[in-house]
Formats: sequence, C-alpha cells, structure tokens
Amino acid sequence: MSEESSSISVKYFVSRFLILLAVSLFVGLGGFFSGALLSHQAVACAVFIGLIMGTLFFWKFRLALAFLGLAVLIFTGSLDIPHFVQSSSLEVILFLVGMMVIVGALRDLGFFTWIVQLIVEMPNLSGMKFITVTSVASALLACAVDEVTSIIFISTLIFQVCDRLKLNPTPYILIAVLATNIGSSGTMMGNPVGIYIGTKGGLTFGDFMMWAFPVMLVSLFSVVALLLFLFRKELKKFDVSLQNRLAQGLSLAPRVKVPYKPGLILLVCTVCAIASHHPTEELLGLPKNTVLIVAPLVCSGIVMIIKQNRARYYIEREVDWWTLIFFMLLFAVAGTLEYTKVDLVMANGFSKICGTSPYELVPFIFFSSAVGSAFVDNVIFVAAFCPVIEQLSQSVKDFPLWWALLFGACFGGNITMIGSTANIVALGMLEKRPSASHVTFMKWLAVGLPATLLSGVIVVTVILALNPLMADRPADLNFEKVDKASGHHFAGKLAHFEVSAIRAYDSGAAAPAVEFEGRDNYTFATAFGKNADEAIPVALPKDVELTESATTLTGAMYSVPESDAKYPVLLVVKDAKPVKTK
Repeated sequence: MSEESSSISVKYFVSRFLILLAVSLFVGLGGFFSGALLSHQAVACAVFIGLIMGTLFFWKFRLALAFLGLAVLIFTGSLDIPHFVQSSSLEVILFLVGMMVIVGALRDLGFFTWIVQLIVEMPNLSGMKFITVTSVASALLACAVDEVTSIIFISTLIFQVCDRLKLNPTPYILIAVLATNIGSSGTMMGNPVGIYIGTKGGLTFGDFMMWAFPVMLVSLFSVVALLLFLFRKELKKFDVSLQNRLAQGLSLAPRVKVPYKPGLILLVCTVCAIASHHPTEELLGLPKNTVLIVAPLVCSGIVMIIKQNRARYYIEREVDWWTLIFFMLLFAVAGTLEYTKVDLVMANGFSKICGTSPYELVPFIFFSSAVGSAFVDNVIFVAAFCPVIEQLSQSVKDFPLWWALLFGACFGGNITMIGSTANIVALGMLEKRPSASHVTFMKWLAVGLPATLLSGVIVVTVILALNPLMADRPADLNFEKVDKASGHHFAGKLAHFEVSAIRAYDSGAAAPAVEFEGRDNYTFATAFGKNADEAIPVALPKDVELTESATTLTGAMYSVPESDAKYPVLLVVKDAKPVKTK
C-alpha cells in the first residue's frame, strides 16, 4: 500500500471516511441489534473493522487511526489499561527491535553485498540458473532476516545484472518477490506474523524448522518451476544477451573483495541462539519462548557495545518505530476481541460452517487469511485470527490450524501487488528504472494468483497429510469451557482438567452414550468442581481411585450427544495427579 500524496483532497478524504464510518457502524450496530453481540463486543468489532478499512483507505494515517481506535475502546469500557498492556504483545515488539538492529549491523558489515557477489560470480550462468538461485537466495534471506531486507538486496542484484544485459528487469523482480513472500513463512524471523503466531501458539523455533520450513521449500520450488515456465521467453533473452556480453570479453559485475566473515559470524550466532531457545529454557527452568524473545536483544546489545559509534544510529534509524508502535496498538485492538469474548463467537461461527474437522478448518483458515492478506496488511488478519484459533484449540488439534494461518497470511501476499510490504518495496524500486515495464494490477494478478493457488494446494495437502503426525497438545479446560453455552464440541480432544473431588457414579443414572476404545476397562465416576452445580462424568482406568482432594485429570474429552446436561461432556482419563498446593 503506497503512501498517499500529501495533498489529499477534502472530497476524497470525506467520502472514504464516510464509507469507513458506515461499514464500522453497520458491523457494530448490526451485530448488537441482531442479538449476536453484546454492547462491548459490538464496539470492539466496529473499531477493529474501522482499523482494517482505515489501513485500506488511509494507509498514511494508519497509526493515527490506531490511536483513535484505542481511545474509543478505553472510553467505552471495552478495554482497560491492564488488558491493553497484556494484549499489546511487547515480547513480539522487543524481538523485532532486536532483529532490526542485527539487520542494520549485517548491512554495515557487508554481509548482503557478499551474498550478491556470490550469485553474480556463479560459473556457467544461464537465465534459468540465475533466477532459480536468486529466488532461493531471496527466500532463504527472508527466513534468516526479513522479507523487506531480502528483496531490497536481491532487487539491487537483479537491476545490476539486467542493466548490463540491457534486459527488462520486471519479470525477474516479480519472480524474486513471490519467492521472498513464500520464504518469509519458513521461520519466525522472516515475517512479523511468524513471531506473533509463534508466541500466541506456543510454537518453538524447532517447531518451525520441523513443520513450516520443509513445507515452505516444497512450495518454493514448485512456484519457481511454474514461474520459470511462465517467463520462459524472457529467460531465453537472458541467455542470448549473456552470451553476447561474454563474447565481447565483458563480465556481469566487477570482482569486489567483501570482508564478509564478521557479518556471517553475527548471523550464525543469532540464529543459533534463537534455535537453541527451547533446550535452554528447559535447562534454566524458564517459561516457554523466554529465551526466544531475549536472544536477539542479547545479540543486538553485544553489537551495540562492539560498534558503539553506530549504536544510536541502529536504534534511531534501523528500528522502524512507526511500524512497531502501529503493531503494538493493533495487537491491543485485536486483543479486545479476546477480552470481550468476540473470539468465542467467531470460533463458534467457524465451527458451524466447517465443523471441527481439520479437513474443513485448514482449507478455510488458509484461504480466508490468504484472501484477506491480499488486500490488507497480513498482521491485521493474523492478529484477528489468533484469538479465534486459541478458542478452536480448546476442542480440536491446534497445530494444523496455526500452520494454515501462517502460510495463508504469508502466501496471500503474492495475490496482489499491495499484498505485502516486500511487494510495495520492490515495485517502488522498479518504478525508478527506465528499462522496466509498468506492472498493472491485472498483470501482477495473472502471475500471483496461479502461484498462490499452486502453493496453497500444496500447503493444504501437506498439512492434512502430516496431521496424524502432529502432536495433539493438551488444552487447559475448566467447567466454563465445557459449559453447553460455550458451544464447544469435543471429539477426543486431549485436555487437562482440574477437579475438586472424584466420587462414585450415580448407580441409577445411565452411562454416557459415548463410544471410545477400551470402554469396558474403565469405571464411570463423577468429577466435581468448586461450585455445587459443577460436575461432569469421567471414565477412570483401574489405577485411578476416587478422591476428595483436588486433582488434575489428563485425558480425552468427548461431547455427549443429545444431552440436556449443563456440562454435556465425558472425560476419558489417562492420568491423574494431585494438585500441588502453593
């Protein structure tokens, strides 16, 4: 989304603002008067939709709109200051600050120039080899640093080569930027949505490397193969121009010796520190992802001590404070959806549309986030979807859902020319080149849409194929979450459930009509909560005894069909541990 001209006409501003206001009021008032939303929920939805419309219509004023939206939420009581601080995801902001400082230092140390030099000096260069290596390098750079830094340096390389060969750089830029967006999904560092999903979903760097990175590579090579076919004529022109230049005894670029080792050491140390966060946390007994957040800060702190003359420059110029403050306010506004329980309403709506099967939820989440991210900043959609997936994770396996959201948000940026920051940066650089052809919305769509469809089909297929291998992480459930009014449906979801007592089952009551493996080897009992009306049936294995003590039960949660009970569930217990008193 390009910055608007400084001289926006009053007519333009007023017309767009009225549309924004009308849509926000329609969502808020419509939800309230239809009975679907309470008053605070209606305000939260109206403000969030207003922020989405604001970024679409008034990209230059997105931060100002975020300030005003936050004020509305606080003045109406839809959000309070403690929950604002809790929802603003300061840990994500700190991670991004550290990574931005490290990227600035890598730029100073000539690391990216060295990468460019390696590509230019490849032996037996051809058009296909050049764009394949360039695309893969762009994707891997996006994994290691971020998509914007990656596309800036790869675009510079492409312009340099195309100028010498007197070629139109547009096809090569398009291929590189599509590869960059795909590559940004491979790790937590490639895109702000990666670290945000990682922290919200409790995913580690190892989880990304095990599940996201291989899927990203499969998608990357498939899309690059498609693009090589679509631009095969341009690649033939590359080969002809290259042979003509080499026949004249000329090279593509002058050989420059770049002192790359300090930059390479910095990048390797940073990646290793981030990659080892989970075992380090277990060793030191720290909460999950603590070291993940701190590792870039430690590395950037060391950099600022060593390069003390550049420390202030890194913080003031390399850190994009405008964007980070916008992210912080955006996360807080999206957190209001969780605070006012709009996420529960949305999760129940998703369940009604798609059920609780991953074979329906995964495609729905992927393509919804992809289409949304094609037109609006993907961070906005991820911030809205995360609380919904957190709610869905109470009753279904959450791993496939998080990956569907990640890939949808990243790959959706390829659909349109305004779909990602990397697209905007690359097009801005392209517009300054006299040899480049103009890229229209439809011209981009003709390339980006088939690439996204191909990568989307691959991602959804692979995620569903790997679903049985993905761990079903236990959900922390309680009586409120299994209340019939919550709308949750359980089909063997692994869960932790804390109860106050386990007593014998009423001999006059019928056993819950739920089929599960080994049913004859279990004894039915009743687990009670702290309140008198809190009770659910449980199936106990022979080694678990009745007790009057607080106990944490771990097992598979099932919904009891056609039950009129307040808590229509059955917990098939696998393990029981007494609650430790503090």
